[in-house]
Amino acid sequence: MPGAIGMPYDGYRRRDTPPPDRELTQVGPGTPGGEYLRRFWQPVAFARDLGDRPRRVRILGEDLVVFRDRGGRTGLLHLHCAHRGTSLEFGIPVEQGIRCCYHGWIFDVDGRCLATPGEPPGSRLRERAWQGAYPTREFSGLVFAYLGPPEHRPAFPVYDSYAVPGHTLMPAASFEMPCNWLQVKDNSMDPVHTAFLHALSSGYQFTEAFGAVPEMDWRLTEAGMIYIATRRIGDLVWVRVCDYMPPNVHQFTREIEEARAPKAASRPVIIRWAVPNDDTHTTNFELAQVDPAWGLSAEEVARPGFGQSGDRPYAERQRHPADFDAQSSQRPIAVHALERLGSTDRGVVMLRRIVRDGIRAVARGQAPWGTHWREGQVIRTYTQDAVVELPRASTPEEDRRRLRATALEVIGLGDEAGTGAAGA
Repeated sequence: MPGAIGMPYDGYRRRDTPPPDRELTQVGPGTPGGEYLRRFWQPVAFARDLGDRPRRVRILGEDLVVFRDRGGRTGLLHLHCAHRGTSLEFGIPVEQGIRCCYHGWIFDVDGRCLATPGEPPGSRLRERAWQGAYPTREFSGLVFAYLGPPEHRPAFPVYDSYAVPGHTLMPAASFEMPCNWLQVKDNSMDPVHTAFLHALSSGYQFTEAFGAVPEMDWRLTEAGMIYIATRRIGDLVWVRVCDYMPPNVHQFTREIEEARAPKAASRPVIIRWAVPNDDTHTTNFELAQVDPAWGLSAEEVARPGFGQSGDRPYAERQRHPADFDAQSSQRPIAVHALERLGSTDRGVVMLRRIVRDGIRAVARGQAPWGTHWREGQVIRTYTQDAVVELPRASTPEEDRRRLRATALEVIGLGDEAGTGAAGA
């Protein structure tokens, strides 16, 4: 029984599994969480995947078809034709819209029926035949869509990490996780897992510097929240900061930092959306900031990072588990009522609070946090890596204090009041 005092071999008393937190984890039409997620622009496909054929997708529990017509426009329509229900994944893109393969009806990207061939001259049937459609927007090789109420469509958010001097923003990887979107996103504000999952427990998957358990802090920002992981490596201090932007975006830097010499702050490399297909499947879409000096091809940039997908043999994943295994094995939908959260989980608690507050705001008829930006406004984020010199203090407690203070100075937050994680 959850909450009972532990006893040896008491599995018999702990067999019951409570239901998941439906408010936070359900994403379908009409659910509180689904209506919240629909208030934001969501990526639905890469432009590179839209050739001369439509692409069937499942987004937020809805079956849809995304395509590019021959005029170059992208469209996102309900999957089944409004005439007789044939799937438009078998449709033919035309100069303006898409033609259903079954009887040739043509629908524009906004859902208007443009032609009903076979109907008698003068028929006005097409004026009454509309296909469900959602607005789309193409940005840096990703196709985004807004699936919410038209009257509440927000501005498309523009993060400062979209423009990093000396780097090129490129479409990167996509990969599916067989689990709920929230446990995928929880991971983004869990910096302690980088020391264990990626180093101490499973072997050094990136660099040995990750094996130093970090001093951790979490702060609210105008864009959402950040974690600050500060590691001591001899007389050097490695400050690693990652952003979370509600509802399902986060960004991080490269995982190859050795922390062997001082280094000026570097900006984000990966910006990732965890888009729910439904309650138990999630597709991650990534944009990458690429330095041309790295010499990476578009195909290499589009390849998922180590352990992000289930493409490794099962035995290898057991020996060296990574993010895919840790996140998806929590159950298809993680059961929060069975968790025993500790001090290192404060970021997870804060993230869930942001999501729950947003869900309840929508339920009250209000706009959720993260939809208030003006069109074209550049949104400040904090993701970065920096390595600075800082001799070890005389006591462990004083050293921890100095690590935290140094990290805040590095990212330009100082001792700002009201941004800490107190009470989380």
